[in-house]
Amino acid sequence: MTAHPRRPKEPRISIVVPALNEARNLARVLPQLPAAHEVILVDGGSVDGTIGTALELMPDIVVVEQVRRGKGNALAAGFAQVTGDVIVMFDADGSADPAEIPRFVQALVDGADFAKGTRFRAGGGSADITPVRRAGNGFLNALTNRAFHTAFTDLCYGYNAFWADQLPLLDLPDHDEPGPAGGAMRWGDGFEIETLINCRFAASGARITEVPSVERLRIFGESNLHAVKDGLRVLRTVHTEHRRARRRVQEALQRPVSRPQHTVERPRISVAS
Repeated sequence: MTAHPRRPKEPRISIVVPALNEARNLARVLPQLPAAHEVILVDGGSVDGTIGTALELMPDIVVVEQVRRGKGNALAAGFAQVTGDVIVMFDADGSADPAEIPRFVQALVDGADFAKGTRFRAGGGSADITPVRRAGNGFLNALTNRAFHTAFTDLCYGYNAFWADQLPLLDLPDHDEPGPAGGAMRWGDGFEIETLINCRFAASGARITEVPSVERLRIFGESNLHAVKDGLRVLRTVHTEHRRARRRVQEALQRPVSRPQHTVERPRISVAS
């Protein structure tokens, strides 16, 4: 894998941390983060002092408050504030090991566009995944690999990193627009965000490296993930993104021959050493 010639060998790292009532967890997690260009906390309307705790522990932390709700909207809002070269998606609940961040960054420096965390390759694992979630993830993973000609081993894992120059291809929903009436969640605003990001990197022909990662137990509180409801949102995302990718290819093929044609490449997925 060849590194991008214009990307720095020592990138500035931006860590984006979505949080909703995670004060007790942040008290454990933030002190463990490695030195970074910036840490961006995106708060989803916490009532437990999440923002105050973060500022006390890390006075220079960048705080963003969500307009809508959901992890997807939180990540989009955080990405919009990034000023570094590399974006690390990092959960606030203690399940992600901060010591793994350098491995994700190294995969990018070695030439990947997207460093995809996986619990299901050698060196990875999970202390938290349930049999139901494992089965659902396996089904959705296989469906995505068939649709996008990929070789993902862990579709629904949120510990990922990518170069900030890749943000335009993700084309995420506008994070500042008000939510639908009645409190419904917009598509792309929920836990399906990881799948959406995976599919768009795959459809772009990006260089993807899977990074083995060990998912730890949440320290305090309960997850906001609902296996069935959120699994159905992920299923919808795979179908929607597959149709979107096919439509974009057809549009490219219908352009006049005199104009440059869009080249469709299969995503190149490798494994971090």
